[in-house]
Amino acid sequence: MVGLPARGKTYIAQKVCRYLQWLSVSTKVFNVGNYRRKLHGAHQMHSFFDPHNTEGESARKEAALEALKDMIKWFLEEDGTVAIFDATNSTRERRCMIIDYCKKYDVQVMFIESICQDESLILQNIMDVKLSSPDYKDMDPEKAAEDFRARISHYEEAYETLNEMKNESDYTYAKLINVGSQVMINMIQGYLQSRIVYYLMNLHILPRNIFFSRHGESVYNLEGKIGGDSKLSPRGRKYALALPELIKANLGDQPLTVWTSTLKRTIETAKHLQYPKLQWKALDELDAGVCDGMTYEEIEAKYPEDYFNRDEDKFNYRYRGGESYRDVVYRLEPVIMELERQQNILIIGHQAILRCIYAYFQKLSQDDLPYVKIPLHTVIKLTPKAYTCQEERYKIDIDAVDTHRPKPKRPTDVSN
Repeated sequence: MVGLPARGKTYIAQKVCRYLQWLSVSTKVFNVGNYRRKLHGAHQMHSFFDPHNTEGESARKEAALEALKDMIKWFLEEDGTVAIFDATNSTRERRCMIIDYCKKYDVQVMFIESICQDESLILQNIMDVKLSSPDYKDMDPEKAAEDFRARISHYEEAYETLNEMKNESDYTYAKLINVGSQVMINMIQGYLQSRIVYYLMNLHILPRNIFFSRHGESVYNLEGKIGGDSKLSPRGRKYALALPELIKANLGDQPLTVWTSTLKRTIETAKHLQYPKLQWKALDELDAGVCDGMTYEEIEAKYPEDYFNRDEDKFNYRYRGGESYRDVVYRLEPVIMELERQQNILIIGHQAILRCIYAYFQKLSQDDLPYVKIPLHTVIKLTPKAYTCQEERYKIDIDAVDTHRPKPKRPTDVSN
């Protein structure tokens, strides 16, 4: 990362990390500020960051080198793929140090510079993020803001933007201006770098809500069958009638777009919602292949080996002629990209699909993803924040079957 304080670097770092981890790319953030606090304490006043303070400069360089050492160790010992070095890295000298250090270990470097010219965004970042930082714990908010602005001024004095005319023309980098309103790229090569740039081009930080709801209870739900394209049950139709009131109560007059799959049960559930609607083939339920339309009991009887294998590794298990959860994650990547571009969205989807999207926003592991509880007749509201995603759940008082299958307990290994 490159950029002045309060320009959204850590926000971008966390978002990129979450996106790559969701795609099963081994990724980790190394935040140099955490190393500085560990080595030299949290409560450093703005003078510590003055470029003329040689002692402070030496201490900050020490923190950067410690983070780099741990990063390389992670690459070598834990088979890491993408490390995100989260710091200002705001001078050509510091960036050159990083390039030289990484070259010794054959690590490719890509810089992401966040430039913010919008004062309202900077102020919002100061208030929302930095004043809750450990650097300003238990400090009067006004004094903290004053000190932080002085810190920014020190960085501005020494700041050197990435510049192809200043011996950085062969660096790989992306410049984001005002969190993605404009993106400039240089020497981007390969699949991962291209995916990161494409992702960055879709980011925004405008306030928004993302609502999830499974379709209303279906006939197949009542019969215990998976997959298919069945219609709603009578209780499912009641849920469809009740859904607009709940959404209206949460959104008021704010705009909203409703996304559904192409299957009958999601389209029926959205029928009474008076908002623009969009059908996505990518939101169709996980393809159960030869098991489509069967109950779990029938699958266990007819395909006992498959039934066992799915319980052993539910994320990677692929139905015969069908899909795995891993397949669905890759299928949903365009949906995630579009979600990052949008504001208020309601997705009326299916259990496996919503689990995958929920896991992206809540940064869940592959082991936990296939077991997330997404009950019928319940609306999940997610509000993305800088470092977290707030969650609220609203249960509509209409009974429905419980389709959740808990994670099987592993038998204890007992050796003779």
